[in-house]
Amino acid sequence: MAVERLLVPLSDTVTVRQTVGYAVQSGLERADSFECHLVVALPYDANAPESDLHREDAEELLSRARNWVEEDAGDANVTIETATLGADEYLFGPRDYAELFDDYADDHGIDRAIIDPEYQPGVTAQMLQPLERELDRVGLAYDEAPVERPARHGRLVWNREGFDRLFATFWISFGFYLVLGDPFYWFDLVTGAAVAAIVAVSLGHVTFTVPLDRVESPLRTLRFAVYIPYLLWEIVKANIAVSAVILRPSMPIEPTLTRVNSRVRGGLPLTALANSITLTPGTLTVRATDQQLLVHTLIPSAREDLFDGGLERAIRFVFYGRDSAAIPSPRERDDAEIVGGDEL
Repeated sequence: MAVERLLVPLSDTVTVRQTVGYAVQSGLERADSFECHLVVALPYDANAPESDLHREDAEELLSRARNWVEEDAGDANVTIETATLGADEYLFGPRDYAELFDDYADDHGIDRAIIDPEYQPGVTAQMLQPLERELDRVGLAYDEAPVERPARHGRLVWNREGFDRLFATFWISFGFYLVLGDPFYWFDLVTGAAVAAIVAVSLGHVTFTVPLDRVESPLRTLRFAVYIPYLLWEIVKANIAVSAVILRPSMPIEPTLTRVNSRVRGGLPLTALANSITLTPGTLTVRATDQQLLVHTLIPSAREDLFDGGLERAIRFVFYGRDSAAIPSPRERDDAEIVGGDEL
C-alpha cells in the first residue's frame, strides 16, 4: 500500500487552516494513506528567555492543526506526527529554515513539503519566495498551497496588536521629544504629546514588525534612556582608540570585513544595533539581513569589541529585558568571522 509522507511547516497566519486542508486533500489524492508531519520551527533557541512564549504558541498551533487534519481526513487512513524544531539552535533566516526542514525530511522519509504562501515563522517578516529558493537549493520537493489570500488592509484594522504598536511608538517618540526639549516645561509636554500622537498614528503600523505589550512599551523607553549614556561612552572610547591609531606614525590599521550573526531579530531591534555599530568610530555596518550583519572594522580593537558583543547585549537589554542580555558573546557562540573583502 502506497504511503505519502508530507511535511507541513506551520505558522500562525490567516491561511494556515487552508494550507492544512490542502495538505490533507493532496495526500489522500496521491496515495491510499498518508503521514502528515506538522512542524513548527522555533525562532529562538531553548536558552533564550523569549523562547518560552514561542514554545507555548507552537504547542497550541500544533494542537489546532492536528484537529484540522482529523476533521478533514474523516475516516481515511491518516497518521499525524507533530514536532517543534530548532529548540537547540538559533534560526537566522530562510537558509537555516530550509536546512532544518530538509534534515527533518531526511530523518522521516518525507516525500514533499506543503508550504503556506503566508508562511511567517516566529517574528520575522513573510519570506516565502526566499524560502522557496533555499528549498530548491537543498533539494527538498515542495508544493505551495493554492489558498485564497485576504486583502491586506492592516492599517485600517483596529485591534489589540495595532494598539500595542501605536502605544509603543507614542512613548518612544514622546521620550525622544522630551530629550531634545525641556521635560519640566508644560509647553514642551503638550507639544511633545501632540507630535508623538501624530507620529504614532502615521508610523505605528510600519515601525514595528512584532507585537508589543502595552506594559513593556514604557519600560523599553526607560531602558533606552539607560542605553544612551552607555552608547555615548562606547563612542568616546572608540574615538580615543581610533585617534590614537591615526596619530601614530606607523598607522597600524587593519581594515577587515566581519560577518556577525547577532541574536537580535529583524525590524527595529536589528536597525538599532546596526546604527549603534555605525555610530561607534572604527566600525561601519555595511549590510544587515535577517540577523546577519556585515561590518567593516578599521582597527583590531574595534573588531575585538564587536566580537565581545557589548552593543548586542545592550540592545537586547533595551528590547527584551535584563535576562535576555545575559547571553554568550558572538566570539563564545562562534557567531562571528572575518570574511575579508572578497565576498562583496
